[in-house]
Amino acid sequence: MARIQLPRIRNENTRAPDAVGRSRGARLGTALFWIVGGALHFVIPRQFESFVPPRLGRWRKELVVASAIAEIAGGIAVLPDRTRRLARWWLLATLVAVYPANINMAVNSKEYPDIPAPALWARLPLQFLFARNTWRGTR
Repeated sequence: MARIQLPRIRNENTRAPDAVGRSRGARLGTALFWIVGGALHFVIPRQFESFVPPRLGRWRKELVVASAIAEIAGGIAVLPDRTRRLARWWLLATLVAVYPANINMAVNSKEYPDIPAPALWARLPLQFLFARNTWRGTR
């Protein structure tokens, strides 16, 4: 009688060493992207405050600080295995939360004369690339 062999399920501990290295590299890259992005909110706060849609203008500083903390916390949470999946959803939710500001900037590009209008429109699909990279970097 022939034996049926089931496929072996692999986790990070049983993957080939090069796959583990790529996974760690993707995770580190994702973490750095979000930590540096969040830190920039504190380095150039007025730049980020200018991105807040006018109807939320009363809360500009608070929203910039909140998004900075969300990005930094999410970036740090990407690193440990225990918090990585939570970080994935946290950071994807952060992208969704800031997307309206990106749309506002593209639609009202005349209010941002220092940034070329095509660049503002190009940022919109880039958010999906950031989401994809965040997903991959948190697997």
